[in-house]
Amino acid sequence: MKKIVILDGKTLGNIDLEKLNEIGEVDYYEFTSEDEVSNRIKDANIILTNKVILNEDNMKNANKLEFIAETATGFNNIDVDYARKRGIGVSNVAGYSTSAVVQHTFAMALGLLNEVIYHDNYVKSGEYSKSGLFTCLNRPYYEIQNKVWGIIGLGVIGRRVARIAEAFGAKVIYYSTSGRNNSSEFERVEFEELLNKSDIISIHAPLNNNTKGLINYDALSKMKNTAILVNMGRGPIVVERDLSKAIDEDKIRGAALDVFEIEPINEENPLLTVKNKDKLLLSPHIAWASIEARKVLFEEVIENIKAFYRGEERNRVCILTEIMQYSKIIENK
Repeated sequence: MKKIVILDGKTLGNIDLEKLNEIGEVDYYEFTSEDEVSNRIKDANIILTNKVILNEDNMKNANKLEFIAETATGFNNIDVDYARKRGIGVSNVAGYSTSAVVQHTFAMALGLLNEVIYHDNYVKSGEYSKSGLFTCLNRPYYEIQNKVWGIIGLGVIGRRVARIAEAFGAKVIYYSTSGRNNSSEFERVEFEELLNKSDIISIHAPLNNNTKGLINYDALSKMKNTAILVNMGRGPIVVERDLSKAIDEDKIRGAALDVFEIEPINEENPLLTVKNKDKLLLSPHIAWASIEARKVLFEEVIENIKAFYRGEERNRVCILTEIMQYSKIIENK
């Protein structure tokens, strides 16, 4: 039986371990701190991790380790080069949360555009009952129809958002952060043009040298003061201090973020102290985490493990070399 260690199981929510138990003996940990990793994985054959960092320092004594299952798409928490040298297989899961992220993009955008939180509070606070008016016109809200929706990152998620935005009646434009993405469906523009023209900007790009800090104070100052920003990509793409300043200076109408520079968000984060709190909508990195998406994710993790032991390169980010090769090196030390 294989020894399976789940390092941060709480990131998966309530999961049924029955299928994993069919593969081996499971050690389940809700969270694992940096200091705890080495000891918990020392006898593991298989590791499941989402955010826990695995590097040479904490893996060097895990001599039985054969496979690492990343329970997410991004795998920058794993030293893939070291794993490759060791002959340790590494897999990830891609595409499992596309529908969930797209849905949350529109939930957040509409939450801002329709002033949902304000109007909900208006009714529940009793103000509506006291108003004497059948409606409330205190806060104007805007339609997506005939607006310009700018997309940063026209990948699988970005394209789905673009098509739905078009269904709402918006004109879609996009900026390719790599400069290599060309689409026959939508108009590609340069970054500054996207900032100047867009009424709604949604981010669906990965974090890399081209995107880190892309949305800074200068970029925000070039946006329409009636525009909203939605970040569903990676937190560090937006400079949070600059965004806080821009919101309080009314440079933009508002912003909705599901991702942050540091997660969970720091208590001193400037986003938590903005004066115009109604202009900011925040969610705790949940866009990916629908019930359906997490079910698919775990099923894919199981299939990745089974495929590895069948000798298949399914969703592999680290090509397998012979595990025995490393074992012989250890024996000869």
